[in-house]
Amino acid sequence: MPRKLPPFVTRERSRHGTLVFYFRKGKGPRTRLPLLGSPEFEIEYQAALAGSPPPRKTVAGVGSLKWLIDRYRDGSAYRGLSEATKKQRDNIFKGIVEKAGDAPYKAVTRKKIVDGREDRAATPAQARNFLDAIRGLFRWALEAELVSIDPTAGVKNPLRPKGEGFAAWTEDDVLAYEAKWPAGTKERVWLHVLLYTGLRRGDAVVIGKQHVRNGIASLRTEKTGTEVHIRILPDLAETLATGPTGDLAFIVGENGKPLTKESFGNMFRVACNEAGVKKSAHGVRKIGATRAAEAGATMRELEALFGWTGGTMASLYTKTADRKRLAMAASEKIENAQRPHPPVQVRGSEEIS
Repeated sequence: MPRKLPPFVTRERSRHGTLVFYFRKGKGPRTRLPLLGSPEFEIEYQAALAGSPPPRKTVAGVGSLKWLIDRYRDGSAYRGLSEATKKQRDNIFKGIVEKAGDAPYKAVTRKKIVDGREDRAATPAQARNFLDAIRGLFRWALEAELVSIDPTAGVKNPLRPKGEGFAAWTEDDVLAYEAKWPAGTKERVWLHVLLYTGLRRGDAVVIGKQHVRNGIASLRTEKTGTEVHIRILPDLAETLATGPTGDLAFIVGENGKPLTKESFGNMFRVACNEAGVKKSAHGVRKIGATRAAEAGATMRELEALFGWTGGTMASLYTKTADRKRLAMAASEKIENAQRPHPPVQVRGSEEIS
């Protein structure tokens, strides 16, 4: 149910999809109010009722960076983000507000954003997430005509560190882990859910019996909002039947309760270390993609299975698998070329080999 409005207040949506509130008593002037429920709303509403503007100092927060972030979080651009992205950006905004929330948002310059990126240069992923959050904020502000210039325009992303990111698991890693954690342990369930579904941690801790119909698990991924459909393979079905699993999630902790993705990530890493595998949950996703690509899965099939979009990730795995197949084929041709040929016997005008 929509919240009941105070007397003389109406609610509308702007052309940008933002919820706005106005005060008008009789044929008096129409006055825009802050967001309903905020401290500023009550102050300005009471002032409008009294027929006098509020003292300037009582609305000092209007125009601040915190004020802009709050308005952005109330808008459709923010609401359209995935829950995982919202959580990530909220953590970034919390740090920004604590450090400079009272500063005027119009005083934010391109240099200050570059400085913010450089402050996080030691962790490129954090720097990239910071830029993504700030870009989202000021691109919305530009569209909402709250700024005339987007200070994030032209700011480059941090260079990605050399290497391939999280180390992919190998078949030997899988065997070592399974030797340490046999069937009937929650740790075996952890690995097989990751290995045979290809899900990220945030989705792996959510998937449960309620998502499975006729041997197919269907759910919308946390990160991209893409719906994926995953066949429960026999090895995974056997592991799940042995358990232990929970009522609403296959992956559980010591008490049989579901885990957050952060807790699961930490606990899974400990289990990996005890098995002598110094790798992470994300690396399991990589070996799953590698297996699928080497089995001949196409780019479109990989995207459907792993919830990828844009072709970049799927192309990486299919190209690698194609190169491996081509290399094997080339090696076989070289071997055939070097293999001794049987001698040719000549009998009259006929050649017999």
